[in-house]
Amino acid sequence: MTPAAPAAYDSSTALPFIIAALVAAMALSFLLTPVAIRIARRVGAIDEPDEGRRVHRQPVPRGGGLAVVTAFVGVGIAAFLINDQVNAIAVPNLPASLIQPWQLAALFGGCLLAAGFGLLDDRYQLLARWQLLVQLGLAGIAVFAGIFIGGFSNSIDNPVPFLVSGDSFQIGGVVAVVLSIVWIVGMINSVNFIDGLDGLSTGVALIAVATLAYLSFETGSKTPQPFVALLCAVLAGALAGFLPWNFHPAKVFIGTTGVYAVGFALAVLSILGAAKVAVAMLVLGVPIIDTFWIIIRRLSAKQSPFTPDRGHFHHRLLDLGLTHRSAVLVIYAICAVLAVLSVVLSSTASLYAFAGIVVGGGLVLQLMTRRSREALDARSYDSDAPSDEPLGEPPAT
Repeated sequence: MTPAAPAAYDSSTALPFIIAALVAAMALSFLLTPVAIRIARRVGAIDEPDEGRRVHRQPVPRGGGLAVVTAFVGVGIAAFLINDQVNAIAVPNLPASLIQPWQLAALFGGCLLAAGFGLLDDRYQLLARWQLLVQLGLAGIAVFAGIFIGGFSNSIDNPVPFLVSGDSFQIGGVVAVVLSIVWIVGMINSVNFIDGLDGLSTGVALIAVATLAYLSFETGSKTPQPFVALLCAVLAGALAGFLPWNFHPAKVFIGTTGVYAVGFALAVLSILGAAKVAVAMLVLGVPIIDTFWIIIRRLSAKQSPFTPDRGHFHHRLLDLGLTHRSAVLVIYAICAVLAVLSVVLSSTASLYAFAGIVVGGGLVLQLMTRRSREALDARSYDSDAPSDEPLGEPPAT
């Protein structure tokens, strides 16, 4: 599925083709979402409100990710087949920029498998152990296809302290396999854990994949990767087409169907994009750090790391008094700032920034937890006294 290389790489022909694929995926996703809603209702994939951690008050169909995955896989395959004929994207003498057929098969096939299992979970709420096994299986598919983290870029002028100096630090063997599996499973869970407010996981993933698309296509790079940019653009279009249906008040949730497939695709695309893992870590700093500290907190409390609760970052924002929509927009803004940083910083500097955010994010979450508890206590106290004034949007339930 890789086209024959012409005399020179021409970004002026590649960019319109990539934009056209993005628009096609966006339109298809938008049009297919009502179909996904009907399928979700027919199979009984409905998210019922409860008094625990849910924030919605009416039953909402799950499984909207069917539209996202169908648009991504369908338009993605069509784009590569069409490009074989028109040769709009061509990268001569740059084998690192090409994507092998078996890697594409692993990406698209893994997304379809993730969506299929996710739909089962949306319907039957499967146990966490089965979800983990599926996540490991998806990671195994990618690694078997040769999609794994092979190293990190390491500038001589700005080296990573724990790596040898030079242009890059290469890893392989068992270390590369384990690191790649951890990355893919971790990314799936990061997208899954942040899927707690209308449009949140969809918008955050959209910001991340759009950033990866820009950095992969960026012509100033020593090794432009327009095929990776094409795939990222198609996924961005699929997410953008779904977002109007998913933003608050959501008519449909992306569900496990979508978050598993999108998380898997983000992980794989960041690996296929040379030196983009550090970028993805920074852009997705909010969900990754939220996931990290949530797992630490649950394990310290001797709970399963997959035990659902309402201790996530977005829940804390709601507890502090932000409205549903405002909380989502605040997280969008944070992710957008991190995306800009990932563009202007080197891969090494992105790792430094991410390390700082891990520590700083933990402190912020701790402070927010204390403040949110105080706010909830004060709100509960105020609600005991009669008042004619509304208290604003009630906290997440």
